[in-house]
Amino acid sequence: MDAVQEVKAKLSIEDVLSEYVSLKRAGRNFKGLSPFTNERTPSFVVSPEKQIWHDFSSGRGGDMFTFIQEVEGLDFKGALELLARKAGVDLEQFSTGSKSKGPNKERLHETLAAAAKFYQAQLRTKEDALHYLLKKRGFSKDIVLQFQLGYSPDTTRGLTDYLLKKGFSEQELKLAGLTAMRRGGLGDMFRERIMVPLHDSFGRVVGFTARLLYEAEGAPKYINTPQTPLYDKSRHIYGLHLAKEMIRAEKYSVIVEGNLDVIASHQVGQKHVVATAGTAITEQHLKVLARFSPDVRLAFDQDRAGLEATERAIPIASKVGVNLSIITIPSGKDPDELIAQDPKLWQKAITGHSYALDWLIKRHQEKLDTSSAQGKREFTDVVLRVLKNIEDPVEQDHYVVRLSELIAVSADSLRVKLQKKSNLNQENRLKSIKAPLDPLPRQYDKDQLKSIEHLLCLALMLPGTRGYLGLIEPAMMLTAQQQLLLSFLQETPDFDGSLENAPKLKDITDYVKMITLQFEELYDNVDTLELQYEAARLRVKVVDYFVKQQKNKLSSQLKVADAALEPAILSEVRKLDQLLKAVKEV
Repeated sequence: MDAVQEVKAKLSIEDVLSEYVSLKRAGRNFKGLSPFTNERTPSFVVSPEKQIWHDFSSGRGGDMFTFIQEVEGLDFKGALELLARKAGVDLEQFSTGSKSKGPNKERLHETLAAAAKFYQAQLRTKEDALHYLLKKRGFSKDIVLQFQLGYSPDTTRGLTDYLLKKGFSEQELKLAGLTAMRRGGLGDMFRERIMVPLHDSFGRVVGFTARLLYEAEGAPKYINTPQTPLYDKSRHIYGLHLAKEMIRAEKYSVIVEGNLDVIASHQVGQKHVVATAGTAITEQHLKVLARFSPDVRLAFDQDRAGLEATERAIPIASKVGVNLSIITIPSGKDPDELIAQDPKLWQKAITGHSYALDWLIKRHQEKLDTSSAQGKREFTDVVLRVLKNIEDPVEQDHYVVRLSELIAVSADSLRVKLQKKSNLNQENRLKSIKAPLDPLPRQYDKDQLKSIEHLLCLALMLPGTRGYLGLIEPAMMLTAQQQLLLSFLQETPDFDGSLENAPKLKDITDYVKMITLQFEELYDNVDTLELQYEAARLRVKVVDYFVKQQKNKLSSQLKVADAALEPAILSEVRKLDQLLKAVKEV
């Protein structure tokens, strides 16, 4: 038995999910309101028998691990660690490979938790530090406690000696990023600073940001915990453990530069605000936030560094499938300064966000003379540099047309320049026409997803409907699991529904169970003839979605294609029209 099986054996899916969703018994299953949509009628179904859940309102589903990944914004490894702790399963016993074990992460968490308590105790006795937080920053005592703010004393080994007496080793202190080698030997990493604990998404301390209490020439105002087994600044999102529920409820997140800006925002009720380490937005940051909401808003300084950070973030957001927008703060203030002036001004700035590319274009328009040839060249250089990395060709072409209108140049000349920047040769462009267009879109249409899965569940459970899969192609599916199940049903039309007789489906057993659950909830008591009509209707919808998406992409390619490629593209369009016509006529 592997770790996943061990966890599943010790936990029931209904117990795990009931911590997040209020579930009520409905026959063999449980039902509740979707945690992913604002529905009023329960359509979130949990099957204890299959150990599977499915949310009919959003189309999501899976086992307890996929649920934890969705609701907690974790990857599979993180979900496994969380559920293993809940089940009391020691993952070390399942580890393989080298004999030398890595650091004991639980022990490092304990070390950092003890350090946070030490710093909190020191804060209570440091009048200047309390004055800075409570008076100068205007934080309440409750918010100071909620974020576990503290103070590191001006001693060489204050924390080090305290933790050693508590039974922690010098190696554990070093691995946790709490110590540094000084002239007299091992000593405290942080001294005479306001201490801001950095938490993971579960609220466990993984490191610290430390701010100088007194100005000192040559000393950095802020220093962070170095890279450790627990802290990775390219992945860490400050305040997420307190913000994630509000992000999910409000359907957007706000990223600011400073941790203290996050605390000030939470104090005035803006609890969907988080921060990254500086302006370096990474793909991992956006992937995590996208699990809670695809709407992400940046509130960086409007200086050169902030502008460059925005330019870097736009292509990353496009790749991840995030709708990135920019918050412009009046008078160049920081969020906490705006809050101190009037919290309503911060709320107004957040709601007055601009889509990132629109904001970027406007900013460079203000900086450059776009009436001159040189200004037009510089303007298009910077905007097309960002635009070439936008993955959606429709969005790309929209901005090409818009730029042409803004600076009075032809759209064709901009497309030529964009084409050169993208460094695409004729052979690669031809391949992109012949190859199936992206079967895994970054953002799924809910109705499209449901149409595909409902057709698959009918074909799986009713052999008489498998004939309706005849004109369905793997490229019409949205996920690899759907493609595998489709291919299997097309190749084995006499399949009796028993997974024991389908070794090819072994790797997607949970997905097949989820498809079965959908059939039971939707079609169990429906007349067979009606189900035949339903399968025919769903087939047309699946093909129609595919044809429309393909034609949109081909249309965008046609606008930038050389004359020699136009016949090939138009031929592909005609084939799509013929396919849709054939499906409707059957």
